[in-house]
Amino acid sequence: MTLNLPRPIADYIEANACLDIDGMMKPFLRDAVFIDNGKRYEGLAEIRKLLKDEAIAVKAIFEPDTVREEDGIVVLEGPAHGEFPGSPLRFTYRFTLANDAIKTLETTV
Repeated sequence: MTLNLPRPIADYIEANACLDIDGMMKPFLRDAVFIDNGKRYEGLAEIRKLLKDEAIAVKAIFEPDTVREEDGIVVLEGPAHGEFPGSPLRFTYRFTLANDAIKTLETTV
């Protein structure tokens, strides 16, 4: 299934499918915030470390199968699979965009 996603989100998802950390980082604003199961990471350096340690290290690939908008937030849901306990797990990603880039990304299981 092909989802109609805003370009920054599509770029992030496509880069994640290739485990390309540089590509995953490109759509983020410099002062972006990533909230991973309630823990907050601010700025590109913290987000890069999070993605390297928590996604790239375990080859976690998110494959969204639904998309909707809630009050200006783009919400994706779908499984993530990789080399981690319980794989695949179903995740919800909530993206807030600004200036054609990712301002915030919140992920929950």
